[in-house]
Amino acid sequence: MIIPVRCFSCGRVIASDYVAFVNRVKFIKENEKRDPTPEEIENIFDELGVKRYCCRRMILSHVDLIDEVLPFD
Repeated sequence: MIIPVRCFSCGRVIASDYVAFVNRVKFIKENEKRDPTPEEIENIFDELGVKRYCCRRMILSHVDLIDEVLPFD
């Protein structure tokens, strides 16, 4: 639903990194009309300072459903 503020495994704050990650991926999709490659995703994480696998998992596996749920409130 909403991105967790902290990583479930290590407790690192990841909410701000999620926003930056989504913006960079959206930039690649809109400007270059393609999905980012795994190497580009790895570089984005490295630039953001997300080094642990658990934090990367939290960001990559999140599905943003809040827009779909709000009409039912």
